[in-house]
Amino acid sequence: MLPKNIILDADSYKLSHYWQYPPGTEYIYSYVESRGGDWDRTLFFGLQMFLKEYLAAPVTRADIDEAEALWTAHGVPFHRAGWEHIVDAHGGRLPVEIKVVPEGTVLPTRNVLTTVVNTDPACFWLTSFLETALLRAIWYPTTVATNSFMCKQIIRRYLELSCDDPAGQIGFKLHDFGARGVSSRESAAIGGAAHLVNFFGSDTMSGILAARDHYGEAMAGFSIPAAEHSTITAWGRDGEAAAYANMLRQFGKPGALVACVSDSYDLDHAITDLWGGSLKEAVLATGGVLVVRPDSGDPATIVTRSVELLGRQFGHSVNSKGYRVLHPSVRLIQGDGIDVHSIEGILQRLTGSGWSAENVAFGMGGGLLQQLDRDTLKFAMKCSAARVGGVWRDVYKDPVTDHGKASKRGRLALLSDAEGWRTAPLDGNEAADRLHTVYRDGALLNQTSFAEIRARAAAPYAA
Repeated sequence: MLPKNIILDADSYKLSHYWQYPPGTEYIYSYVESRGGDWDRTLFFGLQMFLKEYLAAPVTRADIDEAEALWTAHGVPFHRAGWEHIVDAHGGRLPVEIKVVPEGTVLPTRNVLTTVVNTDPACFWLTSFLETALLRAIWYPTTVATNSFMCKQIIRRYLELSCDDPAGQIGFKLHDFGARGVSSRESAAIGGAAHLVNFFGSDTMSGILAARDHYGEAMAGFSIPAAEHSTITAWGRDGEAAAYANMLRQFGKPGALVACVSDSYDLDHAITDLWGGSLKEAVLATGGVLVVRPDSGDPATIVTRSVELLGRQFGHSVNSKGYRVLHPSVRLIQGDGIDVHSIEGILQRLTGSGWSAENVAFGMGGGLLQQLDRDTLKFAMKCSAARVGGVWRDVYKDPVTDHGKASKRGRLALLSDAEGWRTAPLDGNEAADRLHTVYRDGALLNQTSFAEIRARAAAPYAA
């Protein structure tokens, strides 16, 4: 594992920047925003994890010694005097102030989400030095949380169309299957926690631990017993029915859910002849819910056909909105080929065939935690103001080759009023600024709980 030495957590070119700012520079002020991208909104989440894990502990002389040896051997200059000043004058605690919109807030893109400024004029270089670690700590969990949030809006829309109890159904309609598909356990923890802002279903224990350790949520997510192909195919093709019967025997009980992958050989046969045939009475006798899981084929086609077959075998009712609902003993989960786009296609096909969206849940892996990057929401951290010789000046870029990369100018406030969310100059808007301080001079401030984050994310309903 890598050492938690913040001095080593930067792009190499940052090490030479101390010598590049104008003479007399005292403060560097930067901000983080999403400049647009795949969605028109962001759900801000995750920075508290980074602050607790990496910025709460003070820098030590041992950290400085380690960093100096590595950076100089690497070929870049090292500002040892600056880091020694932080140890001597600040006890190793970083003299910066970080302000953020409260985690869980949903707001339009192209608004300031975070601001950072040094609090000691001798450490003007520190603001930009932190960009690499800070931006990564923001863009990834925020993008995952937004991805999950946008999936939730699609599912909610179809539940409201076709279900009598959309609010009671929504919480477990998207399950996190992403732990094995991400680049590291830490990614699984960060991304897994981000998904849990919106839903309660997860197989990613790392995310549940992150929610517990960094946000005080004792148990943020839940799962159920479920089969994989090996636990079914190990019985042999002739033993498929016995494998299914074993699932019911081991885990079936009143009120319980058990999921079983059912396409190892022939999904239609499994539904019609086994689950809905020789094993039908056993399914009904459990008093619980069998969740059939297809794992191959075109998702929209497979889900609708499988629901139709389950309806033929187990029966259905018609709800007040005129949509068919499977017998309470059976449901479906689709975990193959799921992303924000395929969910829409599946539910459109399903409801278009007269079936309620409540008949199906989704499991998402790479599409939830891994198939995204910093450009999904075009995240950037830019310097927008500097105080040089006692005078604040605007700092910005506006490349003629891509005006979409134009940056904001000056010190910034985030406002929310009758005009909606908007970014405005800080001067004159200090009292109305929705950004609040979460880190100053090594102290973690205004910490938030997972319950509070979930409430904020749900508040817009999430409009």
